[in-house]
Amino acid sequence: MEKIKFILDTGESVEFYILEQTKLGGKQYILVTDTREGDGEALILKEISEQETGESIYEIVEDDTEMNAVAEVFENLLEDVAFE
Repeated sequence: MEKIKFILDTGESVEFYILEQTKLGGKQYILVTDTREGDGEALILKEISEQETGESIYEIVEDDTEMNAVAEVFENLLEDVAFE
């Protein structure tokens, strides 16, 4: 499982493990968690960066309709994942 470091707007850094990634509606999404194994906090992040910058920028998916659609895709990709 790949571990990636994110730099927040505040300049603080936080690390997450990438569980899965997918593309939906032309947008790239990643499912990340704060723990390597077991039940942990999971987030769905959407890439919002422009390709020419070379740097990826992500934001947390907060729209309920978008969240439900992407969560369903991740649940189908990962058999042992369920969102609450």
